[in-house]
Amino acid sequence: MALVDLREVIGVLRAGPEEGERPQPELADIPGLVAEARAAGGSIELTGPPDGPAPPPMVERTAYRIVQEALTNARKHAPSAPVTVRVTGGPADGLTVEVRNALPPDAGPPPHAGGSERGGQGLIGLAERARLAGGELDAGPVDGKFRVHTWLPWPAADTASAAGQGEEGQHR
Repeated sequence: MALVDLREVIGVLRAGPEEGERPQPELADIPGLVAEARAAGGSIELTGPPDGPAPPPMVERTAYRIVQEALTNARKHAPSAPVTVRVTGGPADGLTVEVRNALPPDAGPPPHAGGSERGGQGLIGLAERARLAGGELDAGPVDGKFRVHTWLPWPAADTASAAGQGEEGQHR
């Protein structure tokens, strides 16, 4: 059943927007997303996104959703902890998204992208989303912080249109 649902979602993503549908998020929307989280009381430092040509639409949507979910998780699990968001990269190098926040002192072991008995379903979904875009996601504790680190393919300009249609991209 889950595989059927996933195929339907992929079909919708490949079909493109229909008239009257909301526009899909882009890299340029990430600063607004961070501004909303700051307005809700978050202490967030943002680096990026990079200037220049845009990556394929699927990569842009995936990066936005990863930042969105990571900010939600930080607010839920470590509400007073400062958060850093870095969105860097370029054509042929790929796009890197990294979100870090301090681990709450009484939280116990944090969930990993693979999930756990305590939850982690959002991280599982993010890892799947990254894989569908041809990338990879790792989430878990690093140096006393919780880190969500994602690499997404960003082909050189001459192949960007094909990759934006959901074909498998380059992988490092």
